[in-house]
Amino acid sequence: MSPAERRAGVTLAAIFALRMLGLFLILPVFSVFAKTLPGGQNLAWAGLALGAFGMVQALFQLPFGVASDRFGRKPVIVFGLLMFAAGCALAAWAPNIYWMIGARALQGAGAISAAVSALAADLTREQHRTKVMAMIGSTIGLVFAVSLVAAPALYAVIGMHGMFLLTGALSLIAIPVLLRLVPAPERFEQAAPRVPLWSVLRDGQLARLHFGVFAIHMVQMGMFLIVPRILVESEHLPLEAHWKIYLPVVLASFALMVPAIIYAEKKRQMRRVLLVAIGMLAATQLGFLLVRDAFWPIVLLLFLFFVAFNIAEASLPSLVSRIAPPQAKGAALGVYNTSQSIGAAMGGAVGGVLAAHLGAQAVFAATTLLAVIWWLWARSMHNPPLLLERELAIDPHFEIASFRRQLLALPGVREAIVVPERGMAYLRVNADGWDESRLRSLMRGNV
Repeated sequence: MSPAERRAGVTLAAIFALRMLGLFLILPVFSVFAKTLPGGQNLAWAGLALGAFGMVQALFQLPFGVASDRFGRKPVIVFGLLMFAAGCALAAWAPNIYWMIGARALQGAGAISAAVSALAADLTREQHRTKVMAMIGSTIGLVFAVSLVAAPALYAVIGMHGMFLLTGALSLIAIPVLLRLVPAPERFEQAAPRVPLWSVLRDGQLARLHFGVFAIHMVQMGMFLIVPRILVESEHLPLEAHWKIYLPVVLASFALMVPAIIYAEKKRQMRRVLLVAIGMLAATQLGFLLVRDAFWPIVLLLFLFFVAFNIAEASLPSLVSRIAPPQAKGAALGVYNTSQSIGAAMGGAVGGVLAAHLGAQAVFAATTLLAVIWWLWARSMHNPPLLLERELAIDPHFEIASFRRQLLALPGVREAIVVPERGMAYLRVNADGWDESRLRSLMRGNV
């Protein structure tokens, strides 16, 4: 990757990690804190306060993604960070559980995940995009594990009010970091006419990916509804010590995830690697169903789960950004992130119902079935085309609209932008169908 791609990837991963921190950091301690608020003794209200972030985020992911296509990625991300910071300030002040619910909803309304993913796609070349998405996607598992370690210690030192103020301050710091360190995707923001949302929704290849992120997050939430309880009840491992398992397992999983991503990129085997990851996901859930409460097998299954999870979290948004129409990338990633949020919400809700009425093993039976369904549907997925970028100097006195239509008519051209004030045209072309000689003939005809 180029230095600019690495800088963009690291910076955007940090911003994405901040969003996940707002979700995960309070999970280990919120139920204890909620009891100190008027009305918080009611578990229904406390649960709503905890889940309001994810529920509202699911509603706003798509509008934010569409807005980033129209108004630009950075303005939408900045707006979302400001909303999140305002929600953090309100949560720190909230005098009762009802205000806390509103504050958590305001935090979730700053739904920038789609815009961040779209900006990462804009700033990276096709052959490096999955690596950058891996940086961003890996933050989910890492922040989850770090939150389990840090949350109890932070709560003891600065309290829940301080934790909200800390995450709000970090979101404000992220704004100048975004504006100064992440370059603007200048070239392709002038892309062709917008694509209707319904065309994104009915795309079969995208639907497989959107279902995939829904499925894996539903599996994750359902699984973690049961696994911590098994560790506490059968192994007598207190909840505050679970990080000693999660953190090493998450870090070790990167050792297998990184080579898999490199192989998928270099050999153009994205489909094959993703299918292996889905199969591994199904195998881990079947393993949880069979081993029940055996400690070391559970640790091994957690390791394999995070390998599969991290590969999918890197591959899925990269595939969405490659398959989606260029001018609807934000909308497609908005649908993707909405599916992610709905999957997380349903995983907890459905898992809770199954566990309450049919027992813990029913949850693992359901997650196994869901992973198998995903694998069967994903088998018909295609590898994304390899896209190349071409730049060419043009005469600024060309009839621009006509010339752009001619460029788009060339076999293999996916996107064409003509910038007369720079005297340049920029193309993204499908490597399998591209014929350079046709471009040269077109240029000679316009001299």
